Amino acid sequence: MKNNTPTPHIGAKMGEIAETILLPGDPLRAKFIAENYLEDVKQFNSTRNMFGYTGKYGGKTLSVMGTGMGCPSMGIYSHELINFYGCKTLIRIGTAGSMNKDVKIKDLVIAMGACTTSNYVRLFGLPGDFSCICSYKLLKKAVKAAEETGANYHVGNILSSDMFYTPKTAANGVSWSDMGVLAVEMETAALYSNAAIGGADAISIFTISDSTITGEATSAEERETSFTNMIETALKMI
Repeated sequence: MKNNTPTPHIGAKMGEIAETILLPGDPLRAKFIAENYLEDVKQFNSTRNMFGYTGKYGGKTLSVMGTGMGCPSMGIYSHELINFYGCKTLIRIGTAGSMNKDVKIKDLVIAMGACTTSNYVRLFGLPGDFSCICSYKLLKKAVKAAEETGANYHVGNILSSDMFYTPKTAANGVSWSDMGVLAVEMETAALYSNAAIGGADAISIFTISDSTITGEATSAEERETSFTNMIETALKMI
C-alpha cells in the first residue's frame, strides 16, 4: 500500500472517501455535482481523469466520482470503493435509453433489477444466473425522494448492455421491451453484483437521455449539467 493509497486506479488515501458515494459515469458530471451541490470540497482523485470529490451535503460527508462506461470499468471502481475504501452506500446516477413507449425523454428510471448481455456476472463462477437487484432499503428512499422532487419516474427492470451501438439485425424471438424492460445502460449489473458480494447497498437512478422508440436524444452538454432531478433525488436519499 504505497503512500497509504491502496489501488492503482483511485488516487485517494484511506479515509478520504465517504461511506456514501454518488457514481455518475461521466467524470465531468461528478465535477459539476461537487461544484454546485457540495461544500468544503476536496478532490481525491484525478487518476485517468476519473474525477472524484468529497465534501459536505446537509452537514453529512458525501463523495462523488465518475466510473466510466461499461461493466468492466464500473466493476473495477465499485469493487475498489467497497473493498479497499469501505464504501457502504453506492448510488449510480447516469443516463439511459428508453425501451418503453411510456418512458419519455428526461423521465427518471429507478432500477429495481438489471438484466445484462455482459459476461461480467458469469465470471463469478456461480452455478446459475444471478439476479442483479438493488438494495430494497435504497429503493424505498429513492421512490420517496423522486416523489418529493416532483419528477416523472418509473421503477422496474433495466438492461445493462455491453454494446452502445447495437447492430441492426432482424428481430428474432422475444425482445427486452417485450419482457417489460424499461431502459438500457451499460453498468448497473456490475454494480449490483459487486455490492451483493461485498455486503454494500447499491441502487441506480437514471435520466432518460434518448429513446430507442422515438429516436429522440439530448445533447452531451444537457447530459452533463441539466439532469438535476436525478441529482436532487439522489441527494435527498443521503
